[in-house]
Amino acid sequence: MPSGLVALFDDVAVIARAAAASVDDIAAAAGRAGSKTAGVVIDDAAVTPSYVTGLSPARELPIIWKITKGSLFNKLVILLPGAILLSEFLPWLIIWILMLGGAFLCYEGAEKVLEKLGGAKHGKTLEDEIQDPVEFENQRVSGAVRTDLILSAEIMAITLSELDLPTWWERGIALALVAIAVTIVVYGAVAIIVKLDDIGLSMSKTGSQFKRNFGHALVNSVPKLLIALSFIGTIAMLWVGGGIIVHGTHEVGFHLLYDIAHGAEYWVASVTGALSGVAGWVTYAAISGVIGLILGAIIAFVLHKVFGFEGAH
Repeated sequence: MPSGLVALFDDVAVIARAAAASVDDIAAAAGRAGSKTAGVVIDDAAVTPSYVTGLSPARELPIIWKITKGSLFNKLVILLPGAILLSEFLPWLIIWILMLGGAFLCYEGAEKVLEKLGGAKHGKTLEDEIQDPVEFENQRVSGAVRTDLILSAEIMAITLSELDLPTWWERGIALALVAIAVTIVVYGAVAIIVKLDDIGLSMSKTGSQFKRNFGHALVNSVPKLLIALSFIGTIAMLWVGGGIIVHGTHEVGFHLLYDIAHGAEYWVASVTGALSGVAGWVTYAAISGVIGLILGAIIAFVLHKVFGFEGAH
C-alpha cells in the first residue's frame, strides 16, 4: 500500500509538472501573440473616444463600461468559440471572414472621409442635435460594439496565427488571455482619455501654482486631443481595413495589391538608410489606407446610391 501511494503521488507530481509547463507555454504564446496585435490595439483605442463626444460627462464612464462589456462579449462569447472551431475544422474560411471585416472597416472610414469632404451624411453624426439622449447613447454603444467586433476579430485572428500550441484548449486559453488583456488595456486607456478634462479641472483648483497651470493646460488640450483622436481613428480604420484586404487577397491567390504595397515598402526602405524601418512601414500603411479608402468609397456608393441604404453611426 505505501509503495502504491508513493507511486500515486509520483504520478500526480508528473501531471502537475506537465500542467505547469503547459501553463508556461500558454502564457508565453499569449504574450508573443499579444505583442503582434499592438497596431490594432492602438487603432481600437483611437476610435473609441469619439463615441462619447457630445454626451453628458456623467455618462462617459458608464458608456465606456457598456462598450467594454460588449467588447468582452465579442471576444469571449462570439469570436473565441468561432476561432477555435474554424482553426480545427475550416481554417481556410478564416481569411474570407477577415476580409469581410476589413471591407466593413474600409466602408466606415471612407464614409467619414466623404462626409467631411461635403458628401451626404448617413445616420447620426457628432454635429447633429441630440433629440433623445437615451436612444442616441444606445446608438453610440451599438456602433462602438459593432466596430469593436471587427477590430476584435482582427486581434483574435492575428493572435491565432501566432500561436504554435498543439491542442485546441491551449489555443483557447491563450486567445482568452490575450482578449482579456487587450480589452483592459484599450478601454482603461480610453476611460483615462475621456476623463482628462475632469482630472485637469480638479488639478486646476488646488495645489501649487505649477499644478494649477498644468490642470488648466490639460483642460484646454482635451478638445484638441479628441479631435485628433477622431482623425486618427478614421485613418486607422482605413489603414487596418486596407491592410486586411491587401493581406487577404494575397493569401487567396490575388497578388497585385500585396505586390504594390510591399514593393513600395521595400523600395522606400532601400533608399532611406537609417530610417528604412520606419519609412518602409509608413509607406505600407499609407498604401493600405489608400486602398481602403478606394474600396470603402466604392462600397459606400453601391450601398447608398444603388441600394439606397441609410446607415446609423
